[in-house]
Amino acid sequence: MKLLHELILFTANRDPASPALRHRLKDITYAELAAQVSSVSGGLLECGVQRGDRVAIYLPKQPEAVIAYFATSMAGAVFVPINSQLKAAQVEHILDDCAAKILITTADRAQSLRAMCAKHNGLQTVVLDGDEDSSSLAGSLRWEELLAASANQRRSDESDLAALFYTSGSTGKPKGVMLSHCNLVTGAESVSQYLQNDAGDRLLTVLPFSFDYGFSQLSTAFLVGACVVLFEYLLPRDVVRAVKNERITGLACVPTVWLQLSRQQWPVDITNHLRYITNSGGSLPQTALGALRKKLPKTDVYLMYGLTEAFRSTYLDPTEIDRRPTSIGKAVPNAKVMIVHADGSPCGANEPGELVHSGPFVALGYWNDPENTAKRFRPAPGASTTEIAVWSGDTVRADEEGFLYFVGRSDDMIKTSGYRVSPTEIEEVLYDSGLVSVAAAVGIPHHELGQAIVVAAVSPSGSGDSKGVLDYCRSQMPNYMIPAHVDWRTQLPRTVNDKIDRQLLASELKDFFAGTTA
Repeated sequence: MKLLHELILFTANRDPASPALRHRLKDITYAELAAQVSSVSGGLLECGVQRGDRVAIYLPKQPEAVIAYFATSMAGAVFVPINSQLKAAQVEHILDDCAAKILITTADRAQSLRAMCAKHNGLQTVVLDGDEDSSSLAGSLRWEELLAASANQRRSDESDLAALFYTSGSTGKPKGVMLSHCNLVTGAESVSQYLQNDAGDRLLTVLPFSFDYGFSQLSTAFLVGACVVLFEYLLPRDVVRAVKNERITGLACVPTVWLQLSRQQWPVDITNHLRYITNSGGSLPQTALGALRKKLPKTDVYLMYGLTEAFRSTYLDPTEIDRRPTSIGKAVPNAKVMIVHADGSPCGANEPGELVHSGPFVALGYWNDPENTAKRFRPAPGASTTEIAVWSGDTVRADEEGFLYFVGRSDDMIKTSGYRVSPTEIEEVLYDSGLVSVAAAVGIPHHELGQAIVVAAVSPSGSGDSKGVLDYCRSQMPNYMIPAHVDWRTQLPRTVNDKIDRQLLASELKDFFAGTTA
């Protein structure tokens, strides 16, 4: 299998009656999924979709979204998943940036999209799923019309562009990361190998499909013929309930979600079928990790590190978690990672440096953005060929045995009193205090320190104890790491991928010390 849509077709031929998707207590078999993907591919071709055209998909987590991704692949076009939580302005940026030819969305969003769609000359067709009247939206088709088309496909090559995943971005507006069929398929092969996925697995989709980590639940499952349970949740207890009721075997989340889930009551017998859980998208606080392991004693925990530009880079084997619970492990199968100084020379043991990733997962660059592509995608250090690597911008270190440890994002690092401080290190202490339920440390401009450390936090009791937090910090950290202020909030801002939005926090707090004088 070399093309993304072939993951579904292969299992449909081998085991057509096995469940591929489950949504609202209804199963869709691999044979049914393959047939619908083939029909929608034919419908897209009838709409005039050409090889490489962008098809934007702005749908909730429902079967139509999955069908649209893989049908776009089969039609030789490029699918662009748009997070269903985004509003018209953010959707407009993505449509503008990728020059989408077709937009697939729900009819109940049509009203808010009318003015936007009218402005986009390149947007030829809007496909609407739902019952609301959208007859006044020019160029619109019903989803059922695509589904009723004759099966058809266009030949593609594994090196062809398959998808654009828009990153939340640390600076500026989101950028479209270009991923090939090879990127997506080899990524699925690697992940399924170390997670030991098979056809008996049932994966719950907590994360959005516009997040590469979330989309991986689809590609990894379809590679081995497993079942994906489509799921939207409102409260953390909804996740626990779904894991139990659907007998989920694999669950992937980001740290902010795991923090919430670590405080939930998990049924004792849930660990009999929950074979593994995975974390990526940031460091998992040790308090949350300990709580999860206590509540899920038979469940393997995979601590991972990845970035959209290279999909997945490292994982920690669960057998190592007792000896090195803060490690992000070693390179995943088929990937090569290095830790280097700014000049590209290798770092020694326990010497922090930038993580550089090379191999078949490395994306094709940023869509329509040669300047940022040239900054992030550069020749691999010491490579004798023209092999391109992703320079992550993340600071990590490796111990004497080669296990890696995340230090911090280069653009999140706080420079205070001449020291470089990792927000993660501060946050670990805050969680250990038991006085915060969610916290994020950011650097704020300060006339004497360069940057002062401010912590935005949520109190588990609803009443923040600043003195208690700072006293605990003083007992655990050197003076230069102690926060100058704790900003208590009812919740912290999140990106569309449910990560804490540090950039927005820093912007909101940037003038906090403006009134002070030297």
